[in-house]
Amino acid sequence: MNTIRLRPVRKEIHLSPSLAFCHVSPRHGRHVSNRKTPDALAVEASTYVPSPHPRPHTHNPCEGLTASGRNDTHDTRNHAVRDRVTRSGGADDCCPRRRSRPVTGSVPPVYGGEVLHVHLDTGETETEPIAPADARRFLGGNGFVAKAVADHVPPDAGPFDPENVVAFGVGPLNATPFQSTSRGVLGFVSPMTNGFFDSTFGGTFPRAQKTTGFESVVLHGRAPDPSYVVVTEEGARLEPAEDLAGLDTYETCSAVREREGVGHDTHVIAAGPAGENQVRYACLLHESKIREGVAGRGGAGAVFGSKNVKAVAVREGSFEPELARNDDLRELATSRMAPLMQETTMLQNYGTAGLVNPINEMGKLGQRNNQTEQTDPETAEKVSGETLREEYVTEDTTCANCAVRCGKHVTVQSEGVTDGKIPEFESLFGTSTMQDVYDLPRVVKVNDLCDRLGMDTISFGVTVAFARECFEKGLLTEDDSSHLAFGDADGLVELTKQTAHREGFGDRLADGSFTLAEDLGGDAEKYLHGSKGLEFAAHSPRGLKGMSIGYATSTRGGSHHDTRPTLQYGSEEPYTPENSPEFAARSQHFTALGDSLTQCRFVSEGGWGKNINDRYRDAINHATGWSLSTEEVETIGERVYNLERLINVRRGVANRETDTLPYRVMHEPIPDGPSAGMYCPPEELAGMLDDYYAVRGWDDDGVPTPETLDRLDLAEFA
Repeated sequence: MNTIRLRPVRKEIHLSPSLAFCHVSPRHGRHVSNRKTPDALAVEASTYVPSPHPRPHTHNPCEGLTASGRNDTHDTRNHAVRDRVTRSGGADDCCPRRRSRPVTGSVPPVYGGEVLHVHLDTGETETEPIAPADARRFLGGNGFVAKAVADHVPPDAGPFDPENVVAFGVGPLNATPFQSTSRGVLGFVSPMTNGFFDSTFGGTFPRAQKTTGFESVVLHGRAPDPSYVVVTEEGARLEPAEDLAGLDTYETCSAVREREGVGHDTHVIAAGPAGENQVRYACLLHESKIREGVAGRGGAGAVFGSKNVKAVAVREGSFEPELARNDDLRELATSRMAPLMQETTMLQNYGTAGLVNPINEMGKLGQRNNQTEQTDPETAEKVSGETLREEYVTEDTTCANCAVRCGKHVTVQSEGVTDGKIPEFESLFGTSTMQDVYDLPRVVKVNDLCDRLGMDTISFGVTVAFARECFEKGLLTEDDSSHLAFGDADGLVELTKQTAHREGFGDRLADGSFTLAEDLGGDAEKYLHGSKGLEFAAHSPRGLKGMSIGYATSTRGGSHHDTRPTLQYGSEEPYTPENSPEFAARSQHFTALGDSLTQCRFVSEGGWGKNINDRYRDAINHATGWSLSTEEVETIGERVYNLERLINVRRGVANRETDTLPYRVMHEPIPDGPSAGMYCPPEELAGMLDDYYAVRGWDDDGVPTPETLDRLDLAEFA
């Protein structure tokens, strides 16, 4: 058993995850010592420090670096200022200074107030002041990046075309006492779905972006040569990255930090070899001093590859958000500490891996490509969070401004994994239970490879599981690959490497299960486990009615972060075909709002409420000085979700025909276990779609009506 190292807690609000229940295994039922009490953490909340890595006052952030010579003036008409940013050159001014805010009387000072557009083909940038009306309409984060995609990506532009953008967004409450607003959001057109996609990540990069004053950074076009982008409060510049080709994500983050010369005050998110090779579900990984953050789903790493971008680095700036009612927000945040810590006990101890045992006990954990949804307790225990904690966890890790510490590092000496990122619950589903592979050291190795090579563990795992069932059913043979038997742990390791490098059968796996099914033809589509081109996460679309309609209507397809499963587990009130459509819609408002605030979902659910409520209203109003009602706050989430839908309607990937579920979910009930007999037959889905469209104010084909767009102030995007 390894010794557990706890990272020191700084004087800042440290918060994160939550779930409606806590499972503690009788075999491993123990808690980590040296944790601070909620009362002690509440005291720390009142002495919040904005920077995750305080710097000496004598530090010169420009020392040894080139600068863009950005002009910070703005004309009185709020026109965007177009600035030339060169790849190299001397700095006009190397003295630290507080970042200027754009035109007075614009957005509340909790916002930095600008969007930075980076044109990769020319190296030019332009800054765009955020209109006050847009701040109130879209709030930040998810809302801002959705607007960027709606404004700048033509409906007929493909995911790998230069016209696609990658927009980095942060929220208005990032770097404030509002707990765990440490998330960043990426918006782009996905290679998996050909529709709008937003992918979130934690760590320290998002808060560093906030200190530059740029609420959103939008990458346009394609760099002529392999490059990485450096964002500072002065603007942006491109640096050559030919020598970074082939490096894994951790190596790339380290190399860029070393090259920039200011250590962890440069915050880097990078693509690995999978992104360079445009594996369609390639992810991005951010390695910080305190925890990794992964923008895992949708293929952002592949879009980076198509743009010749290896990484984006942000250097900390001097912007500090100013709260309208500082004391009120601090008091509100402090009051949520105790319930947050109480609700997130399981996550504090085991991370999301602690969900393996309880969800398996419910009979809702997919096995062997979801042919069944339960294994015996002894088998599940082999890959549980409790076993990981006892055998392999070496330290707890946390994102900026978070006390929950749901992150863990694991060391498996036999696999050469040292302080790797712990497999999340969704990753254990994809790379263990769906594979019938319960060799935990090998599973950890696969997950570490995915992180380093830059691949989404969910889409990779479910795609391999799909291929393995196709092999089992005779649609693939040994001539295709010798690694396609369920239970083959060593083969799974080899397929991970092959896929990232597009070698052998990995080249076919690299395009995802939907493309592979189309290539195989015949009955292959019957074995798919996903929707809209994206493989499902771990939460059962057969066993959870809210997920049935939620996945079918999700902007992102098989994502569990549009409609949330949390309230559906252990609920006293069953979720039925009658009440699930409204639940799914309101849950989608909740997630769109949370991702626009850029608050960690687990902290939202654990400390602030699993539905939009008066606490969210008060936090936003205390920060901005607005006087929004709770209904108006929910309307922000509804507006953002409808904007996402409009983008996909324009792209031809959102209508009644695409709002569907795979064959097994609609035709094959769960065969055994506590959830035996559950599924979502076509007629049930059709009825739920009717009700869902009515709740939403969409027409019979799932298109928002003109009246709905007028009500939501979205008519300009129709």
